[in-house]
Amino acid sequence: MNSATNPFPGSDVAATRWLAVGSLLGLIVLSVAWELWLAPLRPGGSWLVLKALPLCIPLAGLLKRRMYTYRWVSLVVWLYFTEGVVRAWSDTAPGRWLALVEIALCLLLFVACALHVRLRQKAAKAALA
Repeated sequence: MNSATNPFPGSDVAATRWLAVGSLLGLIVLSVAWELWLAPLRPGGSWLVLKALPLCIPLAGLLKRRMYTYRWVSLVVWLYFTEGVVRAWSDTAPGRWLALVEIALCLLLFVACALHVRLRQKAAKAALA
């Protein structure tokens, strides 16, 4: 398949895809581990573990390279970023350190999604030209 007909050209597009998937999986694992074992709000775990469920929804879309999913994930991730900032400011260790990891994963996910969309749009324009 040549580059003019390939809708997903370039290793940089693939890299941003895997970076987005990896950081999303990291957020899911962090959310579950944080609220069940590492630093739950209540001993034995808390219902806040359910915050990981909305993160599972876009996983299939990212793996199937759906542009729409990359776009809306780059917006939804800011809710988790905000939670990370609030908990980094208000929690004590180890919750504070977990919140900083959450912030880093959110920023990584946002950058990966934004770059993925940008690179795919650039490739689509080049294919039309």
